[in-house]
Amino acid sequence: MKTPRYTLLFLLAVLSCSSPKKTAQTPSIPTGLAPETFSYQDNGTTYVMQKYFLVLLKKGPNRTQPKEDAEEIQKKHMEHLSWLHKNGKISLAGPMDKHETISGILVFNTPTLREADSLAKLDPAVKSGRLEVETMGWWAAKGSKLE
Repeated sequence: MKTPRYTLLFLLAVLSCSSPKKTAQTPSIPTGLAPETFSYQDNGTTYVMQKYFLVLLKKGPNRTQPKEDAEEIQKKHMEHLSWLHKNGKISLAGPMDKHETISGILVFNTPTLREADSLAKLDPAVKSGRLEVETMGWWAAKGSKLE
């Protein structure tokens, strides 16, 4: 099956690619802010919930680039995702499987929606119009993991 293999390769690339070369466009990483959290108890277990930011990468209006240009944009997109991961800004990233309008999902681990949205919009694929972003808050138990 090509789809699961592609998804695995995509996630491995995001998590293991070397960081892109630093350019004048590389944003600074704010420090000192913490993500919003709250605690609650359920059956004697205390859960700490954290607000993450879910970014939907939607297919943008400009998807007609020549093949070589589209490949270069994709390469820079993957470098951007690697940079976000290296700097602890995303906790999860991956492409959608055969969705009509959504190409992928990012889960940002940033203190504010504004920071997540700004970082997502720095993506070369977004800047080129191949992708658009929709950013929203999303709560999950701190330390949650996929199994």
